[in-house]
Amino acid sequence: MKHTIRQVFHSGKFVVGFSIFVTLLLIVVIYPLIITDPPLEIIAQGTFFPPGIYANVYDSIDSTRYILNLDDAAAKRLAGKLSDADRLAMKDYVVASGIPEAEIDLDDTAKLLDQWNSSYDPKADIAGMTNAKRNYYKRLNDSLKGLLSKEGAIIAEKNPDTGVLEETGAVKQTDYVNVGEVANVRVLPLGTDNFGRDVLTELVKAAGVSLRIGLVAGLIATTIGLTLGLLAGYVGGLVDDVIMFFTNLLTVIPTFVLLILISFSVGQERRGPVTIAIVIGLTSWYWTTRSVRAQVISLRNRDHVNLSKLSGHSIVHIILYDILPYIASYVIMALILQLTIGILSEAGLSIIGLGPKTTEDPTLGLMMNWAMIYQAHTLGKWWAYMPVIMTIALISFSLNLMITGLDQVFNPALRD
Repeated sequence: MKHTIRQVFHSGKFVVGFSIFVTLLLIVVIYPLIITDPPLEIIAQGTFFPPGIYANVYDSIDSTRYILNLDDAAAKRLAGKLSDADRLAMKDYVVASGIPEAEIDLDDTAKLLDQWNSSYDPKADIAGMTNAKRNYYKRLNDSLKGLLSKEGAIIAEKNPDTGVLEETGAVKQTDYVNVGEVANVRVLPLGTDNFGRDVLTELVKAAGVSLRIGLVAGLIATTIGLTLGLLAGYVGGLVDDVIMFFTNLLTVIPTFVLLILISFSVGQERRGPVTIAIVIGLTSWYWTTRSVRAQVISLRNRDHVNLSKLSGHSIVHIILYDILPYIASYVIMALILQLTIGILSEAGLSIIGLGPKTTEDPTLGLMMNWAMIYQAHTLGKWWAYMPVIMTIALISFSLNLMITGLDQVFNPALRD
């Protein structure tokens, strides 16, 4: 056993795949111990907040202010308020208003604003302009007010006696606060999703649930496939014919179609993670059965098996002690493969809306489903779906690397 384990961990592919998989497992286990927030808790009023560090504006007003004179601060402030797309939109408007295009310089912000102020009229009727575009220009015009001003922002409070706003302070354009000194700061490495939930916390929980679904489905499929394959391969005869009849029957039926029909018939309220795992396991065992049967047929007439028969051992004893140990490595590889199939099958079902119910535990497939429904891919909100795709790819890649490494160790034909 020690020699076999040593051989396995001498396989570079197995070690790489095993390392990636263990790293993912550690993240799934350790992260919830550090960040204890519920994965489906709505923390943001809005959709698809971009990744970043969010500091509370109210708390930052009373934080210690530091003066930094940075050369590029004004340029960055302008770029943050007036994007390249906004500049192009302003150019289109002033050109439509009669200003020659040759006189417009998108890099000269002051000149561009002067041209805009002289030509913009919210009541003007420009040919071909839609209401949506007209409303966009109104919002743009409001955001441009005081854009080039070098004055700070005034802080005012309402006088409780007179009800009049009174100036209590000002924020200069050179004032900065240390984020570490702000009382309320939230780091969102992957932003929020369409419901305003922390994507990273949700992703870690979803990965754990999907791994459990894959494990349960893999154990069920491997157990059924191994049991039927051992019986069909060793006993033969009528038992083999009956088992292979149902195996061949299920083989010609597309597995995913079968999954869709069963999941739909179960109903949304009863489709929990365990139910989905059982359904996947019960519909993916037949490939394991065929493969195990072929392995057993090649072993059942070996000398040590015939000797065990002559010794009067029972069929169960022969299968467990004389055949199963010789295909144990193949069974482990089949289990890993079934684990991969379980995760991918759940993701496929959830994407089309037939996965676990959405009110309890997130899964990788459900996160993809939510991203698609709320058009994250068309809106450019990559953080809502790309990390999920990468997680599924990493899990599948690591497990397939482990299978390849094990195959190289246990298959003499593939050894160097």
